[in-house]
Amino acid sequence: MFDFKYRFQWRQVINNLPAMLDGAWITFYTALLSMVIGIVIALTLLSMRRSNNVALRSVAIGWVSVARNTPALLQIYFLYFGLGAFGATISSWAALLAGITFNNAGYLTENFRGGLRAVPETQTRAARSLGMTSFQAYTRVVIPQLLRIVFYPITNQMIWALLMTSLGVVVGLNNDLMGATKALTDLSYRTFEYFAVAAIIYYVLAKLTFGVARLAGWKLFSY
Repeated sequence: MFDFKYRFQWRQVINNLPAMLDGAWITFYTALLSMVIGIVIALTLLSMRRSNNVALRSVAIGWVSVARNTPALLQIYFLYFGLGAFGATISSWAALLAGITFNNAGYLTENFRGGLRAVPETQTRAARSLGMTSFQAYTRVVIPQLLRIVFYPITNQMIWALLMTSLGVVVGLNNDLMGATKALTDLSYRTFEYFAVAAIIYYVLAKLTFGVARLAGWKLFSY
């Protein structure tokens, strides 16, 4: 007969909850920063991809192809361990941030490219016929429509980046949510309790991010 003798000890987890919440803040901050930098890089890559310069276009296509067709874990490993072969060393957090940002930029570039193609070119021509400059046509007509199209895919990417920060533990990051949880687990051997609470915190962070984004989208794009 199956004899389940494991005794749950939640008090210890509750006592260490502040440390896990501090780690959750670092997790959210890392994901948010990677998205901000990733959006800037993605818009740059999109411009390069639409350029007539073959070299710029090749760099952009290569970035997107590598980011989308290799594992994110491998990208983080390369930044943390691989750069050491060339005499360059970076911290665990920097490797995680750079890896997530590299990956985000690749996916966001495709989101922006698809969104831009969804905006009819007649919108630009109509704006120009009204006397707008090319810059005004893009900033006042094209970009607002582009943001409305890609807003929710960007939200999904933010949630994905939030969850992907857990990969930092494989390169020694110990102050984010997963790293703090792993450290507490190693000290107490209460694996189930700590990882169960960590899973709940990740779930709540993802749901809050989605809820805030949905509210912001309703406020910004209710027209």
